[in-house]
Amino acid sequence: MVFSLLGDASLETMARAEIAAQSGGWKTLLISPNKTILGEIGPLLSQYLPNAAVFEMQSYPARQVLQELGGAQGPNLCFLDLISDMDRALPLIGDLMLVQPSIKIIVLLGSKHPDAILRAIRQGAAEFLVRPFDPDQFEHALDRIAALRRQDGTPTIHGRVLAVIPAKGACGASTVAAHLAQHFKRAGTNSILLADLDPLTGTLSFLFKLKPTYSFLDVLSRSSSLDADVWRGIVTQRSGIDILLAPETIDEAVHEIRGSASLVEYARGCYETVVLDTASAFGAWNLDIARNSDEVLLVTTNELPALQAAQRSITYLESNGVPAARIKLIVNRYNREYGLSREVIETALHCEVFHVVPSEYEAIQAALLEGKSVPPSTGFGKAIAQLGDRLIPRPRGAEPAKKTSALSGLLSIFSRTR
Repeated sequence: MVFSLLGDASLETMARAEIAAQSGGWKTLLISPNKTILGEIGPLLSQYLPNAAVFEMQSYPARQVLQELGGAQGPNLCFLDLISDMDRALPLIGDLMLVQPSIKIIVLLGSKHPDAILRAIRQGAAEFLVRPFDPDQFEHALDRIAALRRQDGTPTIHGRVLAVIPAKGACGASTVAAHLAQHFKRAGTNSILLADLDPLTGTLSFLFKLKPTYSFLDVLSRSSSLDADVWRGIVTQRSGIDILLAPETIDEAVHEIRGSASLVEYARGCYETVVLDTASAFGAWNLDIARNSDEVLLVTTNELPALQAAQRSITYLESNGVPAARIKLIVNRYNREYGLSREVIETALHCEVFHVVPSEYEAIQAALLEGKSVPPSTGFGKAIAQLGDRLIPRPRGAEPAKKTSALSGLLSIFSRTR
């Protein structure tokens, strides 16, 4: 029996002849250190995918090796042996999806082990084969993988993805992310997702006074079977914005999440603008979010500890494949009388301050207590609007930002001053 991740929805079954005819489009990777398992899968591949290019790896590879296989000519189908060494094999699911987001992974299991199935689902596996690998379950798995591949070819919106990352805790990154999403809605964006991807200390549920029934972990667990109905059941809508929350309770699942590509790409295909609220720049999960985003907004304050953390975050992101041009430094709660000036920050960090957001402590605290947004007429609200317009210009015909108040003019000067 095949353990499918596609839920109960029935999918059209491809005939064996059709699968064989299309097998030339599959570039197949078979990973197993066990020659017996390789011998069991090999004949099935020859029978059902006679025209597919098959590359065997007789050891569990390092991520660097997988990166060399990535790209347009890289594998798009993988059979991964979890039987020989589950602890080494499971992390490879996330690594494979990191270097080749469209790859479909079929996991090989020795038995119907619920824990192994659940852990593989959370990493992003698409299908399962349970030993002994008989022709019926093999054909059924390929049917479903082929259906997923056809779905991948459906045209999508291809929206813009912004990752909001705090340099350190208490920099106000979640507040910035939430208000950016609200600004885009006011500015005329039709479809917006605000996602809390901080698995440990996510606060968007608190900011919006929401109690999460589902979280982004549920999206990851259905990564290979997401559809509009499932998605609508997981997200919460507030004021025309779809909100994807972090889990309310912490369990073992949060320590196993790795690849964000399936979630980010699905969201990109459904929304014009996606705002991702993250925990930090560090770690495989957060780094993967940054790599999969169009812009990385690194939020700091002008206090020394936060700026030191910002410098470390920038160095870490750049050294791990996030282009410097994609990183935008946002100085939140800016007050020239306290902390470092904008000019000193740029000199110390050797990078441009993309935008400054003024300190509006009382207005923000009052809004948080009431579960409301900070009024657009405040200095904070105007700075967020300016930031949003710089990141994503307003659609033609949308109402422009009003030019009022000395503070607004001051912020405009800040945005031009080095």
